[in-house]
Amino acid sequence: MRGRTLARGAAICATWTQLTGAISLDITSETSIKSAAATVAYGMMKYYTGNNTGDNPGNLPSPYYWWEAGACFGTMVEYWYYTNDTSYNPTVTAALLSQVGTNDDFMPENQTKTEGNDDQGFWGMAAMSAAEMNYPNPPSDEPQWLALAQAVFNEMVTRWDDSTCGGGLRWQIFTWNNGYTYKNSIANGCFFNIAARLARYTGNATYADWAEKTWTWMEDVGLMSSDYAVYDGTSDTTNCSTIDHLQFTYNQGIYLFGAAVMYNYTNASSTWNTRLSGVMNGTDIFFKDDIMYEQACEDVNTVGTCDTDQQSFKAYLSRWMAATAKLVPWTTSYITPKLQASAKAAAAQCDGGTDGTTCGEHWTANSTYDGIYGLGQEMSALSVIQAMLIDQAPELVTNTTGGTSVGNSDAGTGSTTSSSTGTVDTPVTGADKAGAGILTALVLCGVLGGTGFMIMGA
Repeated sequence: MRGRTLARGAAICATWTQLTGAISLDITSETSIKSAAATVAYGMMKYYTGNNTGDNPGNLPSPYYWWEAGACFGTMVEYWYYTNDTSYNPTVTAALLSQVGTNDDFMPENQTKTEGNDDQGFWGMAAMSAAEMNYPNPPSDEPQWLALAQAVFNEMVTRWDDSTCGGGLRWQIFTWNNGYTYKNSIANGCFFNIAARLARYTGNATYADWAEKTWTWMEDVGLMSSDYAVYDGTSDTTNCSTIDHLQFTYNQGIYLFGAAVMYNYTNASSTWNTRLSGVMNGTDIFFKDDIMYEQACEDVNTVGTCDTDQQSFKAYLSRWMAATAKLVPWTTSYITPKLQASAKAAAAQCDGGTDGTTCGEHWTANSTYDGIYGLGQEMSALSVIQAMLIDQAPELVTNTTGGTSVGNSDAGTGSTTSSSTGTVDTPVTGADKAGAGILTALVLCGVLGGTGFMIMGA
């Protein structure tokens, strides 16, 4: 609670002069960027009620699904990484650890009937970020960041399904959940992303083999086009012969950063150079005049308004573009102008609500506040604004370059054997199936979500 009090005070000080207008952001000033990030971080964390008496730690209130809580706390790990502000760390660490479950695999009992591959994946990626960014480790008697990411990977390996479509992960795991027959890009993207990052962090080729296998399957089944557009998903009821061609920022982004990691891991191989360039250029569809937008749903003249999940998607493309630029410097000439323009536009859109700094959804509207607000809008704005600090942020570590997170090669399989390197010699095959997913396929289940959780006047 003391950390939250300090954070509240810091944010109030940072925003005291901004109550009557948009957040002030000078992308050339570290002080200005940190002040803007503190303001938005405070606005985002106001949605978290897990510290309230009677509420569930680590969970968000309706209409926000469990996966988005994992994404939220992953964003806050990055907030610490960029700003060195530790005020939220006690809350973030407690939230992440509260959802690890009895098997230390982000399969908590409160989610096991509905959790999916991509749900678990977002929590796993938050833990992976904590390991790569040297976020403070949990106490030694608690699950460790690297081991948690390994547990997610190991369990996903057991879910690879060769019975249809030549492989791939299903969106859902349990047969009774809507979407069990759907094999989608985000579920497989989480697996690919985590596998690539574990390969780089540990140096173990088994992880890289699974990353390669997943990428190849995406291309073979048609979820990644010849020009590197990433489509939403496909159904095994037709043996994946038809494709849902919806494109979302987070699908493109999750493969972008994974490709950057594999490029780094393979010492700039020509194969991953081509793939990275292709998927990076494929992000063009999500920018207007270098300002990011969710083209599938933000343009109300084509598809309609974005649902609760989709309102957060720009956060992930922002995060993964910035991480790509950090890991592969030659990508900055493409990425930096887009992130800079988007950050300015996002800050300008944060001029609504009774506090004058509530963030709207449509960055392309700049300072014309659109009145559409919520946790996803705050997370998206925070992610792109704090990305302005990527140049001075520390390098992403590995276990040979300063990484301190302790691994467990058998995590998720019932073993308690631990090591600092997280060595894996062969794919794990014994973990129980569990999990399930984000609701991303509009054509599959309809637009889901609901009215934004209101904490301030629009």
